[in-house]
Amino acid sequence: MSSDSPVRVDAWLWAVRRFKTRSAATAACRAGHVRVNGERAKAAQLVRPGDEVRVRVDGFDRMLVVRRTLVKRVSAALAATALEDRTPAPPPRESVPVVPVRDRGAGRPTKRERRDLERLRGR
Repeated sequence: MSSDSPVRVDAWLWAVRRFKTRSAATAACRAGHVRVNGERAKAAQLVRPGDEVRVRVDGFDRMLVVRRTLVKRVSAALAATALEDRTPAPPPRESVPVVPVRDRGAGRPTKRERRDLERLRGR
């Protein structure tokens, strides 16, 4: 199941559980969402231990380093040992100020609701 011989990048991404299906990994390669050592990769490009693979999944780039090549899909614990995830931590989320929202069609606010809205707005 594992060896240090070169493996297709789409098969490796599927084997280490970055994509649910191999065809999804192939589609990502065709769409240009996969880069191997900085170069855009086709699905049939071979990866070897030590190669850096960048994958765009759900709008975020994942930086993976190949530790072992896998041909078949394995358990999550074994898949975690086959790669090194060098993805930087996401930036901290900024707190969003609370904006008062009224349901559409709720009519005019009562005097009490209006005072509560004004208090939230800081007036």
